Amino acid sequence: MSNRRPSRRRWLQLGGTAIAASLSGCLSQLSGDDSGDDPGNETDPESDADGESAADDPETRVYREAIDSVVLVRNDEGSGTGFMIDEGHVVTNAHVVGEASEAEIRFSEGQWTTGEVVGTDPHSDLAAIAVETVPESATPLSFIDGETAVGTDVVAIGNPFNFDGSVTAGIVSGVDRSIPSPTGFTIPDAIQTDAAVNPGNSGGPLMSLEGRVVAVINSGGGDNLGFGVSAPLARRVIPELIETGSYEHSYMGVSFADVTPDIAEANGLDEPRGLLVDSVVEDGPAEGVLQPSEETQVVDDTEVPVGGDVMLSLGGDELLTTEDLGNYLALQTRPGDTISVAVLRDGSEQTVEITLGTRPDELE
Repeated sequence: MSNRRPSRRRWLQLGGTAIAASLSGCLSQLSGDDSGDDPGNETDPESDADGESAADDPETRVYREAIDSVVLVRNDEGSGTGFMIDEGHVVTNAHVVGEASEAEIRFSEGQWTTGEVVGTDPHSDLAAIAVETVPESATPLSFIDGETAVGTDVVAIGNPFNFDGSVTAGIVSGVDRSIPSPTGFTIPDAIQTDAAVNPGNSGGPLMSLEGRVVAVINSGGGDNLGFGVSAPLARRVIPELIETGSYEHSYMGVSFADVTPDIAEANGLDEPRGLLVDSVVEDGPAEGVLQPSEETQVVDDTEVPVGGDVMLSLGGDELLTTEDLGNYLALQTRPGDTISVAVLRDGSEQTVEITLGTRPDELE
């Protein structure tokens, strides 16, 4: 079925043979060859639907300036995309390199080299690869400063289905998303886009029309639904992967639930707010500090937890959703930090302090 878009949103296939294929259903989000979305329609990169030249389009300019820095990453476990982050390192997804210690790197003009995997972080699905032989044209790409606004025009550059040097266009469809990580935890602060993301795109850059990296593409999940690891999180993780080979994430050891109207009613709250502590991990940082819910109550035919602490804020930042908590821990704290938590307990507000631990390798 045709899916023609206006010039500013079209799919540009620049380099390699163009494809047009329809995918049914959602592909696996964390396979070695990524996950998929509808690849869209082939469009002549030199002219739009009205025959106008595309040479000056911002999407085309970003592509031409960035493509030499975007690489194919391949090993025995699969393939994906990466990009130069400094003069000697490539960034990609942890699920692209898997357990490999080396990866083959192919630059846009066809040069091959072998890179050493110097750091991986499955919790954020990021990896760093050291490369010694780099073409002069492969200059580092830079992350944006600050946050990204919904509606921002973006392009995704990568190697879907092994078609090197492909680019798709779209917008930032959502921010502050929580997406699955290979460890069973979630990746906070993720970026959602409607730019087509297909198998082979993982690890590539999602770029603003100013030529900065908005996110490291992570997965696709269906029609017009792709995700990436945000620039703020990547800026924290990647330097430590290069320097030390790993990254430690803050950990509270708590499971919780958004306070819905039903939960608010069952717990005597005047309005839905905060996060209800559902359980606390034994010997975890929050044990003995936060009180979990130990009972349930039926409200409107729905069983809901009652009696636990309701977390209202962390470090003075109000908690409205589970995404708020994940973003705060990931972007503003480190293991060993002591944070103040405002809770509603037995009908009154009080403040407790928790010293954060280090997230375990896998979700228990």
